[in-house]
Amino acid sequence: MNEDLLKNEEKKIRRLRFIVDLAEAVLTQSDLSLQESLDLMENTKKAALGLFPDKESVYDLVYAPRFNRIIHERFMIPGSLSGRN
Repeated sequence: MNEDLLKNEEKKIRRLRFIVDLAEAVLTQSDLSLQESLDLMENTKKAALGLFPDKESVYDLVYAPRFNRIIHERFMIPGSLSGRN
């Protein structure tokens, strides 16, 4: 039984990595508008929480900053880290 749970957890982790990697690629390589980029970020979070419902704080700690950095750099949002030396 534990082996089945472990395999299922590994499958969900692989799926999450794929979703996040794909979202990052789309954000960096496509011509999305700012609103479309924010929507993609929100939909990615929903997908992640669908896989790991009790891990929103982990998502906010690990993935949200990565997406925010990409969006800030892409759209040159004032006050973003990309404008600092």
